Amino acid sequence: MRIAVFGAKNYERRLLDELNARHKHEIVYFEPLLGPDTAVLAVGSPAVAVFVNDQVDADVIKQLAVGGTKLVTTRSTGYNQIDLAAAKKSGIKVTRVTNYSPNSVAEHAVALLLALNRKIHRAYNRTRDGNFELDGLMGFDLVNRTVAVLGTGKIGTIFGRIMNGFGCKVLGYDAHRSPEFEKIGRYAGVEEIQADADVISLHVPLTPQTKHVVNARTIAKVKKGALLINTSRGGLVDTEAAIEGLKSGQLGGMAIDVYENEASLFFRDLSGSIIEDDVIQRLVSFPNVILTAHQAFFTREALEEIMNTTLANVSDFAAGLPLKNEVKEP
Repeated sequence: MRIAVFGAKNYERRLLDELNARHKHEIVYFEPLLGPDTAVLAVGSPAVAVFVNDQVDADVIKQLAVGGTKLVTTRSTGYNQIDLAAAKKSGIKVTRVTNYSPNSVAEHAVALLLALNRKIHRAYNRTRDGNFELDGLMGFDLVNRTVAVLGTGKIGTIFGRIMNGFGCKVLGYDAHRSPEFEKIGRYAGVEEIQADADVISLHVPLTPQTKHVVNARTIAKVKKGALLINTSRGGLVDTEAAIEGLKSGQLGGMAIDVYENEASLFFRDLSGSIIEDDVIQRLVSFPNVILTAHQAFFTREALEEIMNTTLANVSDFAAGLPLKNEVKEP
């Protein structure tokens, strides 16, 4: 089956070509992201593979359907970039990668927390300039600190397990309780988390209900100086509100791997360009902010599983088999 792969990076192409030897699909790579102006490139491709920053809204879905696309498969767990109602209306199936390496994202969240707390990013830059002073680099011991995990699925539970190993008190918040999480932490209400959490780590999907779950109102109620970690979806955090929280000291620091307006920035080399996004420019100017560009998933194990699952989703569709990774409109 012909697969149009949008936003294809070199490392993805090499791996997909290698793994496709078993599936024998015809893969066509496109460097641009999928959107209203690029959907025409998918004409004649029954399957389209997208990623987190592709635009797969109703207009794009309609164009894909006219061009003969029957399957959209996202190379990610999250699928908030896809209009599921429009896909259903157009008769297009949607699949995703339900599980690749939750360890990769959880471990990156821990790395961000450690770097933020112990000022590793600042120390790295100082010593490269010959500055070996310690002023301004003091952090705090994690042992006996309270860490709140918002979203206790696979990734959140692994993150909580690691923090439990540091000797932290781990609190969870989720609409669906996990027996695995309860082995290493306990669930708590919003008020307890806001009052006690020294660290808040986000591990929930982006939905209309969770958009800007971290906002001016919630930031005002958290423990003063709390650290915020986000390796899930950028839209969970109202960035303007977070900036105000950082300026006032209500937030002691923030480390994020995602950004709500990342689509025009991430996965591109803009080092020789003028970045017009004033919000992210302000954000990275803070000494107590660490930003990585959506790389939490980026380990060898995770990427191989993502590409394997993506090809398997297309193969199952081509063979008329049940789509075990299908996403349907709620």
